[in-house]
Amino acid sequence: MATAFEPAPATLLKTVDGDDFPVRRVFCIGRNYAAHAREMGKDPDREPPFFFSKWAETVVNADPADACRIAYPPETESYHFEVELVVALGAPAFRVDADEAMKTVWGYGVGLDMTRRDLQSAAKDLGRPWDVAKNVEESAPTGRLVSAAKADAAGFDPGRGRIALSVDGANKQDGDLSEMIWPVGDVIAHVSRFYRLGAGDLIFTGTPAGVGAVRPGNRLVGEIAGLPPLHITIGDPA
Repeated sequence: MATAFEPAPATLLKTVDGDDFPVRRVFCIGRNYAAHAREMGKDPDREPPFFFSKWAETVVNADPADACRIAYPPETESYHFEVELVVALGAPAFRVDADEAMKTVWGYGVGLDMTRRDLQSAAKDLGRPWDVAKNVEESAPTGRLVSAAKADAAGFDPGRGRIALSVDGANKQDGDLSEMIWPVGDVIAHVSRFYRLGAGDLIFTGTPAGVGAVRPGNRLVGEIAGLPPLHITIGDPA
């Protein structure tokens, strides 16, 4: 039986080996660094983590070889960067504990959770969902993924190491993965209480303090110690 129309192609991220990693779903952890929670006007106490989702189609390859340029989206005058450690899952996880959760990790990358901050602030004031602020086309650029085994052999530690972002060469965010309120294993375990996680799911683990607005033409570089950097340019308005 024929389909009504051709389905959209799968969203694929590149790995450092040149392979394609099919993206299934995207989950983003909110306020997982105390300093960022404070700059957003919230209490950084270790309450249960909360999260939101983005379409897989928001993910784009962010690598020098790919010359990544993302559009400045419509209906915003305050488009913000948030650099994050991205965890790529390679196996199912459902109601697992933190130790079991780490066994489901395929690898890691550097990502950005781009945000229409003015729309997010308006939604907060009205007690409404953040979807229109977060789930935005091309809002989850992600650098080359590195397998957990290869990252471990190179000395990468998902629990500690510098995480930073610069805009046109000026440092804007500078923190350490050890500052995460909820570490990687706990984050996966928590999300797995609500969803049957599986291979291809990405989890963005939160951002340190220093988030800010961009404008067309800005060049952003996201870095995490031991992982390939992320490079993007902000394009013209969509």
